Amino acid sequence: MIRDQNMANFPSVPKTISLFSLCFLITLLFDLAYADPDPPYKLCSDVRGYVENSTFQKNLHSLLNSLPSNASVSKLYNTSAGNEPDRVYGLYMCLNYVTNEICHNCINTAHLDIVRICPSSTESVVWEETCQLRYSDVKFYGELNVADNIVSTNKKNVSDPKKFENTVKEKLRELAKQAAYDASAKMYATGDVPFEDKVIYALVQCTRDLSGDDCGKCLQQAIEDVLRKYYFSIGARLMSRSCYLRYELYGFYKGATEASISSSPNNNKGDGRGWRWRITILTVVSACLAILLLGSCVHLAVRKRNKKGSSEILRQHVLFPDRSFQGRNQKVEEYPYISLASIHAATDKFSDSNKLGEGGFGPVYKGVLSDGKEVAIKRLSSCSEQGSEEFTNEVRLLMKLQHKNLVRLLGFCVEGKEKLLVYEYLPNSSLDVFLFDSEKRAQLDWSRRVNIISGIARGILYLHEESRLQIIHRDLKASNVLLDDDMNPKISDFGMARIFAGSEGQANTTTIVGTYGYMAPEYAMEGVYSVKSDVYGFGVLLLEIITGRRNAGFHQIKRVPSLVTYAWKLWHDGKGLELLDPLLLDSCDPDEFLRYLHIGLLCVQEDAYDRPTMSSAVVMLKSETVTLSQPEKPAFTTGIFTDHYIETAAGGSSINGLTVSIVVPR
Repeated sequence: MIRDQNMANFPSVPKTISLFSLCFLITLLFDLAYADPDPPYKLCSDVRGYVENSTFQKNLHSLLNSLPSNASVSKLYNTSAGNEPDRVYGLYMCLNYVTNEICHNCINTAHLDIVRICPSSTESVVWEETCQLRYSDVKFYGELNVADNIVSTNKKNVSDPKKFENTVKEKLRELAKQAAYDASAKMYATGDVPFEDKVIYALVQCTRDLSGDDCGKCLQQAIEDVLRKYYFSIGARLMSRSCYLRYELYGFYKGATEASISSSPNNNKGDGRGWRWRITILTVVSACLAILLLGSCVHLAVRKRNKKGSSEILRQHVLFPDRSFQGRNQKVEEYPYISLASIHAATDKFSDSNKLGEGGFGPVYKGVLSDGKEVAIKRLSSCSEQGSEEFTNEVRLLMKLQHKNLVRLLGFCVEGKEKLLVYEYLPNSSLDVFLFDSEKRAQLDWSRRVNIISGIARGILYLHEESRLQIIHRDLKASNVLLDDDMNPKISDFGMARIFAGSEGQANTTTIVGTYGYMAPEYAMEGVYSVKSDVYGFGVLLLEIITGRRNAGFHQIKRVPSLVTYAWKLWHDGKGLELLDPLLLDSCDPDEFLRYLHIGLLCVQEDAYDRPTMSSAVVMLKSETVTLSQPEKPAFTTGIFTDHYIETAAGGSSINGLTVSIVVPR
């Protein structure tokens, strides 16, 4: 943790730290005296083992060391390290109710514990208090595994076990159904139910690489396992490789602890001295925490006062772009600021020789900063009102998002009339430059296209389900996917993106923004958008990538409204292979092509409800064993907008497909 310089002159800090240590020790003794055995809980494979200093061990350490940083921004993540046969696959899951900071700390602890308590194991799982970490030498993503489930229970028993069991079972089954089959639940659900003079609190959660059906199966097995033997316990948790279940007589997912349960005959055993000891401990702990809280508040007040002067002007402009901006050459930690003078030097004062392209928002330039870093600089057009909104939106969103398949915003500048965004520079430009050029497309063999599709899918999944904010991109298309040196995709242009609150399923807008051909029908016609709108755009993009054909203007070639319509017709007639890009004949397996075509058609179904979530789409792309449902017809009416799209581009307001079309619904 980085200490503020003022901490050194803050007289209460040493005492506060000492008090904190005292509180921690007392709380630890309290836990040891009254709690169940503590985590970590573990499953270590004793069938296979790795050799010390082997390639597998090096790959394992590399994988485990990379996980805590991801846990700062995502509660679920899977990755791999190395190459076969020494490749290591890893996955972690934090419980949804914890903060990103707690998730980070939990995974940091887990990645140290798993090596310590499962030495030399090629397959291991550990469960900490609020997270799970798993690795294996065999790829396990998307596969249900309920073997060797671990149950931990409270030693205290209820007075009416049968009634308690029925109440718990009914509630857990209700939550399991919600987590598995309600898309908005994201495979997580909590709830409470009265029991006599108490309340039972319960939580269920699945790893989101599972399908909804497999999540339901995992939780059903968990309910059976925990209640078959421990129906009389006042609290229990079950740890499975694929899901997690817990219930208690206190709101553990609301921050409550067992010590907060009110006194009752069932909770007070012994001669009363134990209870008086608990009260004494709780009193001391409460006093310690009060003093610690007071010291922290004073410290935060000092930090806030010192930081406010330098950051307030810049922050106000980002949040309220219409206000005047006077703070030249400010630098703020939260919002990396790059001066106009530095950008002038980097671009040779926006020289035409450094110009990369132009969109409706304004031109994009290549630049080289003073430290030698190559950057791409988006210069906002001074006459674009929509562009001003896009600018603010991108700064506010991208500063909060971190994922390898999202373009990285390095900083921004606002001086005078200039508004500029500074991104990492990606030398291979955008996907459309390769995909729709007959010569450059030859560089995209099947494996590269699969990698691009997979990366785009993971990026969208992060936006929808794994980031701190739920983001709807609303303008997914080939020109908004950039390619790095290794042709890995990075989603860009978040000017049209929108944040969804956790309780929202969909939203409505009177102004439709995006690009026709990639728009979901419910959005294009009614202004209704949701995560399923992005799924539709992803489906169109997937079809374009595997066929090498542009959806927009397709009717000019085949006299059908769109590539989407034509693809569905050929697939329905059993002629799907006619869509295979001829350049892929030597590198693509026909069955794999048809499976990807099938997945694309599932994503572009007319009814948003029928489309898969991005988590389901990622699982389908990864696993050849997943059974795919039959896709319904796509929206044939989408094609009527194609002429407008091409007319707009030809009219000069769209260059290289970068501009956003804006239409108000009738």
